[in-house]
Amino acid sequence: MELFFTDKHNVWKVGDVAGLGPAELNALFERRRIPTGTPILLDGAMRPVEPVSTWFRSLALDGTDAKTMRSYAYSVLMLINFLLARGADLRSATEADIKEFRVWRREEAEETVQDASWDRDVAAIGRLYSFLKDIGFVDARPWRSTGRGLSLGSGTSRDLRVRHMELDQYLYCRDVGFGGLTPDASLDETFRGWRPHRNRAACELALLTGMRIQEWSTLLLPELGLLADQPPNADVDLAKCAKYSRPRTVYVPADAMELLDPYLLIERPEIVASAQRTLRRRSRELFVVQRVEADETRVRGIFGGQTITRVVKDMAPGLRRLAVRETGDGLDPLALFVGRGGLMPTFSGWDRVRWRAWDRMKSQAAHSAAPPLPRRCWVYHDLRHTFALRLLIFLTREALRDAEKQNLPMSTLLDHMTGNPLLVVQSRLGHAHPSTTYRYVRYLKDPIREVDAAFRQWTAAGGASYITIARRLMNLEKPENATQGCLHR
Repeated sequence: MELFFTDKHNVWKVGDVAGLGPAELNALFERRRIPTGTPILLDGAMRPVEPVSTWFRSLALDGTDAKTMRSYAYSVLMLINFLLARGADLRSATEADIKEFRVWRREEAEETVQDASWDRDVAAIGRLYSFLKDIGFVDARPWRSTGRGLSLGSGTSRDLRVRHMELDQYLYCRDVGFGGLTPDASLDETFRGWRPHRNRAACELALLTGMRIQEWSTLLLPELGLLADQPPNADVDLAKCAKYSRPRTVYVPADAMELLDPYLLIERPEIVASAQRTLRRRSRELFVVQRVEADETRVRGIFGGQTITRVVKDMAPGLRRLAVRETGDGLDPLALFVGRGGLMPTFSGWDRVRWRAWDRMKSQAAHSAAPPLPRRCWVYHDLRHTFALRLLIFLTREALRDAEKQNLPMSTLLDHMTGNPLLVVQSRLGHAHPSTTYRYVRYLKDPIREVDAAFRQWTAAGGASYITIARRLMNLEKPENATQGCLHR
């Protein structure tokens, strides 16, 4: 069996299809819509494996994002292959088969998985069997459920893992790792990185807005008011590119816009100019925008041979990546950040940028001006955590200062509702539930630094002898403690 993923806009590359003319092919796509990114499982004769392929299409039509469908597809494919090797299939599988699959995935496979990955497998298998039961393919799922959910799950409750940067770490990451400077902020003439102004600007935008990578990396020029003769826009409306397509408005500070200028004036025009031949060659698969509405909220152009109009905030990442403007001097991508070829960099492309920056940070770590680095590479989401924590700390201090000035023992209910720091940060991050934002509270003070401060006088470096440290740790400094210890015996 082979797993494929659909891309309707690449059909024209295949050429003629035997037995179908262009008109008939277009009519078929209109009659049987298959969203881009839909998985399709084919057998040795290149026929769809059913009912799994129908389930994939159902997921796509329900609006499941392509990344989730891809994860589900690989999980289900592994289960099917495991069952086939045992002489079973989805219909005949028993609870023992499914649990043995769990043992294999977690303990015996060439590459085993941990709790989080296994729970994603469980989610895929659970949704598949719910579908198979609904269509009558099976009578029931082949495993028992518990009151807490699927009995197949790991049972591990995963907490929010917050890793944030201190100021010196952030500046080192932005300027040395991404920007190619030396740790003492001077120019490094040996730096051979690609597009440091773009990468520094992306880093600053991610930090100062708290956006996820799918949000900031897919921004379009109209959303920031960066088209010619348009005033900059400080507020960006997110919708389709936000997590779960949950709408919210993001404020973009002036500092983030200012750091975009070197990239927009120097690097971006060079990238676009060198990519013109590639863009022209691919013009048939691009969304060529002919008009941007005056308020920059809608665009109109040619895509797939048809004239379409789209609301900018409702454009999916895939369509955003293909959006270009015909300027008369060439094709200009609507994407804010562009890479080689003139189109929006993919997530894997941004990952390569991150790892190159990390290698550079490690190579400069011995410099006296370099801050301490974590054991594992920074990820872009750490910038979001840093935004959340810094904003929460600032708002909390402001609230305490305001209460102190007014000599109030506690805030009124209205003050609490309108100025609660947690609610403000929740809104800025786009969290659906306050409980998600509340997890940042435990990081308002760095526990590692608190430990350092609490035991500073206990250490040999602080002047304490080994015997002094031992006596304090054993709580034997005072005679009464020893007496109490004897009585408890």
